Order: sequence, then C-alpha cells, then structure tokens
Amino acid sequence: MIKVGIVGATGYAGAELVRLLSRHPKAELTVLTSQSYAGKTMWEVFPHLYGVVDNTLEALNVPELVSRCDVVFTALPHGHAMPVGQEVMRRGKRLIDLGADFRLKDVDIYQSWYKTEHTASVLVASAVYGLPELYRLEIKDSVIVANPGCYPTSAILGLAPLLTDKLIDPETLIIDSKSGVSGAGRGLSLKTHFSETTNNFQAYGVATHRHTPEIEQELSLLAGMPVTINFTPHLTPMIRGILSTMYAKLTRNITTEELTERYKEFYQGERFVRVLPVGMLPQTKAVAGSNCCDIAVSVDPRTKRVIVISAIDNLIKGAAGQAVQNLNVILGLPEDTGLDFAGMYP
Repeated sequence: MIKVGIVGATGYAGAELVRLLSRHPKAELTVLTSQSYAGKTMWEVFPHLYGVVDNTLEALNVPELVSRCDVVFTALPHGHAMPVGQEVMRRGKRLIDLGADFRLKDVDIYQSWYKTEHTASVLVASAVYGLPELYRLEIKDSVIVANPGCYPTSAILGLAPLLTDKLIDPETLIIDSKSGVSGAGRGLSLKTHFSETTNNFQAYGVATHRHTPEIEQELSLLAGMPVTINFTPHLTPMIRGILSTMYAKLTRNITTEELTERYKEFYQGERFVRVLPVGMLPQTKAVAGSNCCDIAVSVDPRTKRVIVISAIDNLIKGAAGQAVQNLNVILGLPEDTGLDFAGMYP
C-alpha cells in the first residue's frame, strides 16, 4: 500500500480526493490536513464520508507530513504548495499538486498573473504537467506533477488533435467556457452566494482569468508555435461541471465525419476521453461524477470554422480524479484504478 497525504483535505477538490482515494485498492490515507478543522474527523466536516473515512484532520507540519507519506497531494490555493514541494524534493518523495504553483514553466508569467512571488522556482523546471493523455511517459518518472486546471483540461483535450495536425489557424481561436460554482472553492464569497448565483448566468475574469497563460502554454507546445487566445469563463447556476465551446478557422476542407474519425484515432485507447458520434453533443450532466471528458466536433462549411465542445466534471477530471489518474501513472497501475465508475444521472 502507498501511504498518501492530502494537504487541504476540506476544500471541495480535497474532499473529492479523499473520497476517491478511500476506495483506491493501493492507497492508504495516512495524513489529512486542514487549517480550519484540525482535530475534527473528516466525516464531521463531510457527513457523506461517515463510516467511510475515520481519519482525524491534522494541522500542517510539512516535514512531519512528508516523512509519513510516499506521495503527497496538495489541494491548496496558489502560493502554498511551494514549501511542500521543496520538502518532497529534499526527501525523495512524490508530489501531485492540484494548485497552480508548478504548472507554468515561466516563473515571470506566474508572478505576473498570480501576483505572488514564486519561492521554489528551481523546482519548476523538473515539474511535469499532469495531463496523462499527453504526458504520461514524463509523469511516470516525475517527482512533482502539476495537475492541470479545470478549464485548461477541457480546452487542451478539446483542441489537441486540431493543433497537432495543424488543422486550424491558432490566431482565430476563441474559447468560451461555463463552470459550476464549486469551481470557486468552498470559501465563503458573495459571488457564489445562493442568491447571487441562482437564476443567474455571468461572465467573469474577461481577458484576465489566470488559467489563460496555462492554456496558451500547452496549446503553443501542441502547435509548435506561440498561441494567444481569447478565453472567457462564465459562472452558471449549477454545482458541478464545465462545458467549453471552442471556435477556430480551418486551414483546409474537412467534413464533420472526417474530423470525428481523426479525433477517435488521436484518442484511441484513452479510457477517459470519449469522442462522441456525429449528432451527439457533450453535456455536463453526462460526465458529472466521472473522470471522463466528452468531446464533439462540428464543421460549419459556410464559415469554414470548426466548433469543438467538451464537457468535464470540474472536481473530478478537472481536479481530484485527474490527480488519482496521475497517481496511477506514477505507480504503473491501470489508469482507471479507483476511477472505474460511470457518472451520476440525473
């Protein structure tokens, strides 16, 4: 059994990680930390885990935490995973970070967008971007895995075949995404107050969202050239899910049927990417509670544009499920270990 620790176990992503790992056949939940609930049991904070997870939440002591674990997960706001990463590296353990601290390879870009000094820049070069469908060989031997953001996961998986095959003009790329309110985290905020979000639909972070440079970094690598995007996220009155709709100008004539077949070839054998048949479109309800990313493509011959739609559960494929998938890659296990279940419906 692999001893795992979760730092920030009482956020939404952290709690999902606890739930998923509690049923993982090769993982033992050894340390769960919480700044707000230290001394309480996990099920006292999350009653749905009563009788499932009996661990008592602990205050964070980084050296002690790392010494007791083989793999550490950090589910913290940006800026807080850096000291954990330094201790993990010093002790030769493994870190899977669900935050943003190790995703961006250019530290100056990180500091510009996140308005935070990066105090572990020496670790960034060795960190691997944790999107298994693209980087599983690098993930397997990495010490630090930078688990992707939720919006980037939906966008990158949706666009990878087009950019790899140079089927679109990157300068025409527009990404429009909608997210459930759980993506904002568990902290109290007027923006996610019930009265503010119910029966409401709003854009936010227009031209300023912090996932923008992460998406651009990965799309540029796929395209083999710098890619700059227009990315607009929206907050929707639902709890879980991300639906991303992406538009771009095609570089050659291709039909919807031909492009769908290319997507199926690109993602052949990928357990968690479902390329939908022509005429079937992704929806958040179809992936809720699962680690799947559903993708559909459609060509508009009138405008010579392609429309790509992708859907994920932001807390699973967009966070905790992908982190478990990365753990499985590190351990050399089938990637669906502990994740071999369908979503919830309705």
